[in-house]
Amino acid sequence: MLEKEVINFEKTAIVGIVTQNQSEEKLNEYLDELEFLTFTAGGEVIKRFSQKMERPNPKTFVGTGKIDEINLFVKENGISTVIFDDELTPSQQKNISRIIDAKILDRTNLILDIFAQRAETSYARTQVELAQCIYLLPRLSGLWTHLERQKGGIGMRGPGETEIETDRRIVRDRISLLKDKIKTIDKQMSIQRSNRGAMVRVALVGYTNVGKSTLMNAVGKSEVFVENKLFATLDTTVRKVVIKNLPFLLSDTVGFIRKLPTQLVDSFKSTLDEVREADLLLHVVDISHPDFEDHIESVNQILQDIKAHEKPVIMVFNKIDAYKHLTIDEDDLITEKTRKHWTLDEWKQTWMSNVGHDKTLFISATKKQNFEEFREMVYEAVRQIHITRFPYNKFLYPDYKDAIEKEEE
Repeated sequence: MLEKEVINFEKTAIVGIVTQNQSEEKLNEYLDELEFLTFTAGGEVIKRFSQKMERPNPKTFVGTGKIDEINLFVKENGISTVIFDDELTPSQQKNISRIIDAKILDRTNLILDIFAQRAETSYARTQVELAQCIYLLPRLSGLWTHLERQKGGIGMRGPGETEIETDRRIVRDRISLLKDKIKTIDKQMSIQRSNRGAMVRVALVGYTNVGKSTLMNAVGKSEVFVENKLFATLDTTVRKVVIKNLPFLLSDTVGFIRKLPTQLVDSFKSTLDEVREADLLLHVVDISHPDFEDHIESVNQILQDIKAHEKPVIMVFNKIDAYKHLTIDEDDLITEKTRKHWTLDEWKQTWMSNVGHDKTLFISATKKQNFEEFREMVYEAVRQIHITRFPYNKFLYPDYKDAIEKEEE
C-alpha cells in the first residue's frame, strides 16, 4: 500500500506595521501576499500582528509592548518562525532574536528561501546563493560559534582574527567566486542568445503566479513546470513557437513581486537580460486578483529599473474565467459602487480602453478562452517586427485572416 505523504507545515506568525506611507488596507494586502509566500515556503500562518506607527522602531521594528505580546504568543502556541513584512536591519534582527526564542525572518529572507527551494539548474542555484551571501554578509554577527579566537605561535601572538572577521572573509571570498562563475555563465548565455539569429524574440513578463507558464505551455506546446504557488518558475525557458508558419522565440521569465529584494535583481541580471533583449513583451496580468492594478505598477517599475519599459507591450489579462465581482442588491441603497463591483465589460471601458484594442487581450490560459484572438494579435505584432527587419519577406507572411483563408483553400 502506498503511504500518504504528510507535510508538516511550520507554525508561523507574521508581523507588519501601518505607517504614514502604508495604510491599513495596503498592509492587509501585503500580509495576504506574505501569507501566500509563507505557505509556498512550507509554513502555516497561525496569527497576524500589526501596529500603527509613524515609522519602524529602529531597535525592534515594532514597539516594545507589541514585541512582548508576540513573544508571549510564540511561547504559548509553540510558534517556530516569526516573519516580518519589511526588510529588517542587522541590528533589528539581532535585538528581536534576543527577545523572541524563534527563527526571525523578514520578507527578503523568505523570498530568498523560496528561490533556494525552486532553483533547479546550476545557474539558478548560483544566482540564489549569491543573493543569499550578499544578504547574509552584514548579518553574520552571532550566527556562528565555531571559532572563539584563532591564535598563532611565534610572531602571531595577539588577538588574532576574530570569529566574525573570519566568517566575513569566507563569505566575501564566496561572493567573489560566485560572481566570477556567473560572469562565465553570462558570457555563455549571451553567446547562446546571439546564436539564435535574427528571429523575433517575445518575452512573457508579469507578477508572480499570474499564469505565464500555463500560457507558455498552451502556446508553445511545451511542458514548463506549473503550480499555483509563488515563483514556480525561476529558470528562463525559451521555446520556438510557430503561428500560421511564422516562427518566433517565446521566453518564460521569473515572476516579479512587490518589495523585490535588490540582491535578487542584481544576481538575476542575466535572467532579466532575456527581457531586455526581447523585441516584444507580453505583460500577463491576473485580472481575478483584487490588487491586479498594483501588480501592473510593480512590474512596470521593475521594467523601468532594468531599462526595458520602452519596448512594445501587449497587455494580456489572464484568468477571466476566475474573475468575480461584488454585486449590490437592487434594494440596497447604502452600499456605494466601487472598483470591486465592476464587471469585465466595465473594466474594459476604463484606462484599459486608452491602451488600445490592438494592445489589450482578455483570455483564460487554462480554459483557452479567446485563444484565437490571442494568436492573431501576437501573430500580427511579431509579423510587423519581422517585416520591418526583413522587408523582402513580407509576401511570406500574409495578414492573419489571409493566412487562414489560404489554409482553408
